[in-house]
Amino acid sequence: MKVDYDPRTDTLTVVLKEDTAVAESDEEKPGIILDFDVAGDLVSLEILDASRRVSQASKVEFKVAV
Repeated sequence: MKVDYDPRTDTLTVVLKEDTAVAESDEEKPGIILDFDVAGDLVSLEILDASRRVSQASKVEFKVAV
């Protein structure tokens, strides 16, 4: 999994499946784009205007439950 924030475009992208081709993209809500593979599984999501939709778009915290 990979998280990328581009301050130039103010876009936050969360890639759930790397090296998987996107077959279809849907704008679920304005500014929220979901990408799916050919099987219909979610591959990634993109948040446009991230600095106003996400607190601290340039900071990511990752936790694994034990």
